[in-house]
Amino acid sequence: MKSYKFSRLLFSSLLAAGLVACNDFLDQQPDNRTTIDSEEKAINMLVSAYPDNQPWLFLELASDNTDNHGTNYSGWSRFWQESYEWSEPTETNNESPANTWSSHYLAIANANQALKAIEGMEMTDKLKAAKGEALICRAYAHFVLVNIFCQHYDPAYPDDLGIPYMEAAETELNPKYERGTVAEVYELIAKDIEEGLPLISDAIYSVPKYHFNKRAANAFAARFYLYYQKWDEAIACATAALSETPSSTLRNYEELLEYPMNNGSTQNTAATYYIGTELPCNYLLATAYSSSGTYFGGYSTGLQYNHGQYIAKNEGISATNMPFAPYTWKCRPLSYTSGLDKTLLPHTPYLFEYTDPVAGIGYAHTVYPIFTADELLLTRAEAYIMKKEYTNALADMNLFLSNTCSRYTAMTEENVKSWADGVEYYTPTEPTPKKKLNPAFQLDEMQEAMIHPLLMLRRYETLHCGLRWFDVKRFGIEIARRTLTSNDLGILSVDDELVVRDPRRAIQLPADVIAAGLTPNPR
Repeated sequence: MKSYKFSRLLFSSLLAAGLVACNDFLDQQPDNRTTIDSEEKAINMLVSAYPDNQPWLFLELASDNTDNHGTNYSGWSRFWQESYEWSEPTETNNESPANTWSSHYLAIANANQALKAIEGMEMTDKLKAAKGEALICRAYAHFVLVNIFCQHYDPAYPDDLGIPYMEAAETELNPKYERGTVAEVYELIAKDIEEGLPLISDAIYSVPKYHFNKRAANAFAARFYLYYQKWDEAIACATAALSETPSSTLRNYEELLEYPMNNGSTQNTAATYYIGTELPCNYLLATAYSSSGTYFGGYSTGLQYNHGQYIAKNEGISATNMPFAPYTWKCRPLSYTSGLDKTLLPHTPYLFEYTDPVAGIGYAHTVYPIFTADELLLTRAEAYIMKKEYTNALADMNLFLSNTCSRYTAMTEENVKSWADGVEYYTPTEPTPKKKLNPAFQLDEMQEAMIHPLLMLRRYETLHCGLRWFDVKRFGIEIARRTLTSNDLGILSVDDELVVRDPRRAIQLPADVIAAGLTPNPR
């Protein structure tokens, strides 16, 4: 294996984020407070093992959940355009690839510092649980990074460039790292999950929904094993989180509908309820400095590149040509068609933190539902499809439909196959919900037929939350960049296409990290 070495990776990226200088960073503890020498301090340290900056807005813009609505809409920014066009990222803000990189490696550094401190203490039940959380946090941060900045895991391409896997707290100024391969990163993630998962205990958390509690940790493990093509492990971990009665933790849409949506303000109220810590369906939540709440809300933010009626009706969450049609979502997408073209779900609230209430200034925040019971049910259904256990897969998908729809047609092998046989494959100018799949594993005709509605359901469940980009990568879905007509109801031009194994599927590394010596992604 060819090694790709570079120096001062973490410190270079942290400097770019405006954090601390290299020498100062080494002279301080990662939480910038005190030496970790007690059970309580080790547990508190893990608050810093979760990134403050999240990638989901720029990943959503890169996916096929967005179109270019043209210059007839104002509100352009270079960051939005670069994200949408799969361009080399040059803009740095709270939601940029550069800050995703630095914040996730900082979280990894903090997890490693906690693990180092725990090794020097007498092991107690609470410290075992803290060790488990630190290992899962480390695994998760690497998982996010490898799936953003690398090609998707594919055993047929064992030399695909990975990311550095940080397994120890740094104690030197000029450390050397190896970029390695995607396969090696996945092996190390699996190792951390296998060691950390049995140690997780909910007893140490005051607010479990912001930590890798048992359900969240199993949900992460299930998603990882799904991406790793370990179907049995994915099913086992999903079942451990969902329990024998998964319906008991699915989202209660009747309660959500108590917050009616008819404008941006009421939609935001519903979105704020949607990410509630008291809801059993929300396994793990993540706060972030983010404009996602306004971008995917009933506001003028992000009008040019957004999820509108053309995508929703022809290939997405409002498409009528599905095997479970006719159907009606309980939480119907809120469509704005006058003055702005957005078709939205209340998934990311707009929250504001005032730093100066008198001056009215501060930071925009949101909370992302990172792992939910509903999405995990679809993870398990997909793993069942891969094993050709269609009865179990259909049971999970129909349970999802029964919970999210006020009416629907129950899916069977027969009507799914009939639907797949009767629908043409998507093209950019004649879109359908059926896009050609080119995954890193074999699919027979029936498996492919089942995957299409599965992906549609996940598209609904995770709209505005970025996960569609990972499905695009995992299934080798070719997607287009299109400019819509002035009335948003047709295609003015097809401007670009992202083909199978396109190098741009691996987001380019931050410029300062490349300058520090790390090999860039091929272009």
